[in-house]
Amino acid sequence: MNAPSPSLLQYPFDTPPAPGRALEIAPGLLWIRMPLPFALDHINLWLVREPDGRHTAVDSGYGNDTTRAIWAEHFATTMGGAPLARVVATHYHPDHLGNAAWLARRFEVPVHMTLAEFLTAHAIRDQRATHALADSCELFARHGLDRDHVAALAERGNAYARGVPEVPRELARMIAGDMLALGGSDWTVIPGFGHSPEHASLASRAARVLISGDMLLPRISTNVAVWPAEPEGDPLGRFLLSLATFERLPEDTLVLPSHGLPFRGIAARVAELRAHHQARLSELEEALAEARRPMSAGELVPVLFRRPLDLQQRFFAIGEAIAHLNHLWRAGRAARSAAVGTIRFSA
Repeated sequence: MNAPSPSLLQYPFDTPPAPGRALEIAPGLLWIRMPLPFALDHINLWLVREPDGRHTAVDSGYGNDTTRAIWAEHFATTMGGAPLARVVATHYHPDHLGNAAWLARRFEVPVHMTLAEFLTAHAIRDQRATHALADSCELFARHGLDRDHVAALAERGNAYARGVPEVPRELARMIAGDMLALGGSDWTVIPGFGHSPEHASLASRAARVLISGDMLLPRISTNVAVWPAEPEGDPLGRFLLSLATFERLPEDTLVLPSHGLPFRGIAARVAELRAHHQARLSELEEALAEARRPMSAGELVPVLFRRPLDLQQRFFAIGEAIAHLNHLWRAGRAARSAAVGTIRFSA
């Protein structure tokens, strides 16, 4: 978690909308906020008013009764009883996709998302091969997560299904570079990698607005983790490459993140995120050099996360530690071994 200097980013809105309320941040573009049952306690959603009076929903919130009750308030007030025109999902995570199928069925509208996110959602929801909880537990155990935490993760069950009670049965596929007509304007689909398989951000050059999803957040760095389907992958490398795409957008672009406040200063934020991850990589290198012995990702989690972690945070933290260590290994900055069943890294 890293907080930028207030001098680098500008925040045009200092107070988020209350649950059930909306804030118009640009003509026809509404900001609404939903609660989350996690330490990260909120998600920003976006409604785009269409020329015919309907709205497009960008992301849908965590799939529970609390969020759906707040949606019902918006149907009556913010949307004035008008239906949705479509649902857009930036990626498959529960806080973004949780109510997409419910909204799509209620208003008989399509869900726009990328194919990789759609397929991943179904695979995790249905606990298919390499996407089952047991696969994650096995991977993290091999990377040195202690038995008690592995057992606690296993006992948690399919947490994804609790946040996504239903995955859309079909999609309107979005591909990098596609132009999506929202609110009478063209929005370009910008792909992002590392946080999820094929994250989709949306940019309007005419409005100078970027709906960044989780790829660009103002005060925290998004989770970048290794998962069982690609245990030797380099999601951090892909994430860092993805940042260059956002850096090319106009500097006065208003960034609408999924968490935190809307901000301007896109180049500064990209630079901060790069520096943040480079610093974490250097800290891991130093820890490996000082240890003078191979170490597992489980042993190195405290190097990256110095605060106490709850079970969910530990789940993401070990995946993020593996991602940074894999990046060092692939860059030739660390060695990797798998002696006695445990994967370890060394200087």
